Amino acid sequence: MSLAQLQNLKGRAALVTGGSRGLGLQMAEVLGELGAKVAITARKGDELDAAAGHLKSLGVEALPLVCDMGNLAAIPPMIEQVIAAFGAIDILVNNAGTSWGAPTIEHTLEGWNKVITLNVTAIFVASQEVGRRCMLPRRRGKVINIASIQGLTGGYPEGVPTLAYNTSKGAVVNLTRTLANEWAPFGINVNAIAPGYFPTKMTAQLDTDATSEMAPMKRGGGPEDLKGVTALFASDACAFITGQTLAVDGGVTAI
Repeated sequence: MSLAQLQNLKGRAALVTGGSRGLGLQMAEVLGELGAKVAITARKGDELDAAAGHLKSLGVEALPLVCDMGNLAAIPPMIEQVIAAFGAIDILVNNAGTSWGAPTIEHTLEGWNKVITLNVTAIFVASQEVGRRCMLPRRRGKVINIASIQGLTGGYPEGVPTLAYNTSKGAVVNLTRTLANEWAPFGINVNAIAPGYFPTKMTAQLDTDATSEMAPMKRGGGPEDLKGVTALFASDACAFITGQTLAVDGGVTAI
């Protein structure tokens, strides 16, 4: 089978959480380009509608769904809406996330719980629901979790203390390994992407030039830099790859 055939997603349904902008929208674009129908979630309806309009302008069948992934009770009904519109979900991209910058001794419990709930628990709930309803019964599926190089190294970019964020992304790495091991006999691939510095709303407070200089490639991630790994992990090209976390960071973790 050719690589083009392996990466053909025509007829498949994808769900990208946090898909209205930044990395989520970039991944939604490539899934649609490869032929998938794409549902995207976000908290803000205006941003979501703009993203869906953008995807539709590219010829992508897009379904915008307002959903606060930090509200765990809202996740199953949202997934029901995707299934009602597209049928069983073939590809789940757990991208929605948040951060909280504060020295550990000043870090509030509210902030800790907010980060852990959205960055870890929401992934568990979404994966459990999609797995139970769509992937395990059909013995196939692709799950892509968005980790971070801060979950691999424990470092802080530019000295910004982000204990809860780093902890949550480390948990995503091991959640990915463990779920991959459990679901491998069902033909389900579970992998993670660990982005380095990408200019997004979440990273807007960082010194762009200084942060980019951390990478051997001397730049931050661009609007195309997650598309290749997303195409790999979402398609049959990764049939023998599971439980892996791939850093997309311009070489930061190679130093």
